[in-house]
Amino acid sequence: MTGRCFGPGELRTAAETAGFGRALATVCRAGDLVVLAGDLGAGKTTLTQGIGAGLRVRGDVTSPTFVIARVHPPLGDGPALVHVDAYRLGSIAELDDMDLDATLEQSVTVVEWGEGLAEDLADSHLLVVLEADPVTECRRVRIDAVGERWAAPAVRAALEALVAGGGASGRDRS
Repeated sequence: MTGRCFGPGELRTAAETAGFGRALATVCRAGDLVVLAGDLGAGKTTLTQGIGAGLRVRGDVTSPTFVIARVHPPLGDGPALVHVDAYRLGSIAELDDMDLDATLEQSVTVVEWGEGLAEDLADSHLLVVLEADPVTECRRVRIDAVGERWAAPAVRAALEALVAGGGASGRDRS
């Protein structure tokens, strides 16, 4: 039985986590770097699946743990999603060897386990931290927006609204 989640930035289910990702995708554009942090099972891949759905990309978004990176082309006019799992990478040099900067400007790049490794890939980035509570089974989400891209008041307001509302519209609060 799950506990109850209360407060801003709390996601009760995997569906809400994916919904948060879909809502986050509405703020993202080509050239954006999103760095995901959180313990194993916190919902990083589920969040990325939501981002992929929001961007309307081709293919199932699954954890790229063993292939390290996957590119999901757009189904329409939007950007591709480059989904990276940095868990097995030991250094920034290994991340640099992947030549992510070659696709960064045309894509939304999401790097799971990227905190401390991926931030220097772009002048601006979002750090999204997911913390799972084992008692309530909630995920708390925090977004740190770094750089000029995220400094515009409208963009900051959109990010704050996402976190305050958990990103999912019409959530069941029963």
